[in-house]
Amino acid sequence: MPTPTAPTPSARVQVVAAVIIHDAAVLTCRRKPGRSAAGLWEFPGGKVERAEEPDAALRREIREELGVDIQVGRLLLRETTRVGDLEIDLACYECTLSAAAPTASIDHDLLVWQPLARLDELDW
Repeated sequence: MPTPTAPTPSARVQVVAAVIIHDAAVLTCRRKPGRSAAGLWEFPGGKVERAEEPDAALRREIREELGVDIQVGRLLLRETTRVGDLEIDLACYECTLSAAAPTASIDHDLLVWQPLARLDELDW
């Protein structure tokens, strides 16, 4: 009789995203060709490193990706999504720019201030 095996635990990644709103529009970013999820739209952000607080991770990721500083506000949404064996714990925070708006990104080929009422038109 075969011995039952314990299920393999899935990897869990904590991810943070910045929902930067200005004048009834939100900053949306399209993933560059050659990157995972290329051509899809997202809010900028990234992975939380071990022993890093989510707000610190979000400020670091936005500085790395977009070259700008942000102020992290309230949590807007938190949900978990499974992609294969990977469990993604996504937290989206309302953020404001500390200075000028970004003009380029290391991870995205297009940055668009999308009207809030038209967010559902993008391929996320």
